[in-house]
Parts: sequence; C-alpha cells; structure tokens
Amino acid sequence: MQFDAVIIGGGACGLMCAVQAGFLGKKTLILEKTDKVGAKILISGGGRCNYTNLYASAENYISENEHFIKSAFAQWSVEDTIRFFEQNGIHGQEKTLGQLFPTTNKAKDVVAVFEKLCRELHQTIYTSCEVKNVEKRSDERFDITYFHKGKAETITAPKVVLASGGLPVQKMGASDFALRVAKKFGHHIVPTFPALVPLTISGKDADWFANLSGNSVFARVSNTKISFEENILFTHWGLSGPAILQISSYWKAGEEIQIDLLPHHSIEKIIENERTTGGKRLLSQVLGDFYTKRFVEALGKFLPLDLKIASMGKKTVQDLVKTIHHFTVKPGGDKGYDKAEVMRGGVDTHELNSSTLASLKVSGLYFGGECVDVTGWLGGYNFQWAWASAFVIAQDI
Repeated sequence: MQFDAVIIGGGACGLMCAVQAGFLGKKTLILEKTDKVGAKILISGGGRCNYTNLYASAENYISENEHFIKSAFAQWSVEDTIRFFEQNGIHGQEKTLGQLFPTTNKAKDVVAVFEKLCRELHQTIYTSCEVKNVEKRSDERFDITYFHKGKAETITAPKVVLASGGLPVQKMGASDFALRVAKKFGHHIVPTFPALVPLTISGKDADWFANLSGNSVFARVSNTKISFEENILFTHWGLSGPAILQISSYWKAGEEIQIDLLPHHSIEKIIENERTTGGKRLLSQVLGDFYTKRFVEALGKFLPLDLKIASMGKKTVQDLVKTIHHFTVKPGGDKGYDKAEVMRGGVDTHELNSSTLASLKVSGLYFGGECVDVTGWLGGYNFQWAWASAFVIAQDI
C-alpha cells in the first residue's frame, strides 16, 4: 500500500495526526509498539482522561523556546479541541482549575473516537510493531523498518512523523526511539528529566514524611521560579499530590522548595485572635481547626503543641510562622520515569518549523507530542499540546 506518511506511535498525537490527515484525504499508517493504541490515554486521569484545559496558553508550558508553541495553538485552540470531541460524542465537564473530562468519566471513550474515525477515514493501524530504524533514501523517501511477530518488515513513505512519546511509563511502550532518530538525523536534544513526578525525601527526615503517608494538605508550593496552590500528599517515600507534581517540572536536584501549609490564612493573626478571647486553648487545638489530628501530632516535632496560646512568646510565634508558612523541604530526588506523567526536554524546538513541526534539518521528517521540548502543566495541558501538534503536522504531510 502507498501512504502519504508513516506515523510512529499510536498515542494522542499519532492518533489525532492520522485523523486530521484523513479529513484532508491523505492516507497514513500508524505503527504502534504495544498491542493497542492509546495506552497512555487509557490510564490518564485515573482512567478518566483529562483531555484538555480551558485555560491552556503558552504560559503553561516549559520549553527552552518559550514562544514556540504559540503558532500551533493559533492553528488549533482549546475551542477546537472541545468542538472536535463534541462533534464525535464526547462532551466535557470541568473539574478543578479548568480541567476538562468526558461526562462519562471514561478514557476509553476518547480512544474509541479515534479508532472509529481511523476506520471511517481508512487510516491504517498496525499494533505490536516495534520500529527499529528510519533511513532517508537518495530519492528523498524514507525506509521504515519494524518488527511484527518476530519478522522484520520495511515500508517506504515520503513523510515520517515521530509521535512515539517520551520516556515515562515504560510498561505503556515508552522509549527513547524518537530521541534516537532525532540524534541520528543531526538534531540537538534538550536534556531530558522526569516531569510531573513525585519527589522523594531521604536522610533524617524520611521517617517523618513516611509516618504521614496518606495525609493530604492544601498548600502553596514554591521555588525561586514559580508557585502552585493545590493539595500535597504525604507518601511512604516523600511527597506527591497535584502541587508537588506541578513544582517537580521546575525543580532540579539539590534545590529546596518552600511549602505554605496555610496559604489563605495568617497563623500570626489566628494566634492574635485567640489571645483576644483569653488564649486558653492549646496550640494543638488551634492547629486542629485546620489539619487532621495525625498531621497536628506530626507538627509536634517542630512546635510545642501542649502550650497555651496565652503562654506563647515572640520566639515561639516566629517558629510557628516559619513552620506553617515557610516549611522548607530539600527533596533527595524523584520517583523516576515510571512514576512521571511526562518527560521534560526533548527534540530542540529551535530546529523545528513552529508552524508545521517539520524538521529544519531533514525534509519530510516531523516530531510531535511529548518527544518535543514542550512540557505542559498537570491538568490536560499536555493533551492539548498533543492535539495541536498533531493538527499542524497533518496539514503539512
């Protein structure tokens, strides 16, 4: 069969690219490593698939080329994503902070949309196909070699789209294949790290965090670059939860993060108010107004919980303010790619056409989705980039 393009990877970007190409009358072949397409879509959002964010803009993405994403978003907006899914029977419901989920709360419904459209548009999908090599021929076409059921096959096409994702979640078929192909063709790779990933605590404080495993606290988590207000979750290994996952994308080994455990209140004013009524309550009772009993008891490592508010001196209040509003953590590391939502870094965007995602080094070669140096926040932002990058590639292949 003759194809206008071979798409390597049957995830969010690859599937949308095939569908959008199909709308334009083009024929594509998706080569997917695992036994089914959309594997990461199916596990996203706890199996519910947070497929976009109402507030997605360039400011919600990390890239060494901060303006790169603007061209793709000008061509495919959040409104385009919402319209596309509504036209195909998926209606959204907003949860927190602009996160849009299907009203059915089923990620499989999102994958089903692409499977149906690929069938109707006569786009071909081969699963359980591991691509081993991509070669550029003298006639400007590409030879793509892949293994299927232990047998090597080679197919030729004028265009190749690398949409094989990044390094997170190896059991879902993640690999560095796109990065290896990019390097082979002379592309620079921005150093890669796990992103949207839980952070680990080691050393003398490890047991304190582990003993709080399962406790969740609404907090503001900050470093020198940015801050996020959402829940943090204490775990056996350290810290997780939305705010921690968000800050992890901006965190580097050796850096500290600051946690405000009561971001919408002033603990100093709370103490002052307590004193106006006599200050008879214990510090543990006051903190119990805001935290679980277990968390209050854990704070006893840093604070005199059995002290009456009336007896608290200036130094004690200062220690309280520091503990509650400036809780400092120095993570030992992160939980790695298998616990990360996405990969930070990737194919250098300075070497891609921002309007088409075509390689500026090799004609006919395209990179989309997670393998590119564009990393979104938690909450549907990375799906929005996948859909947008797929759309612009489809217009050009």
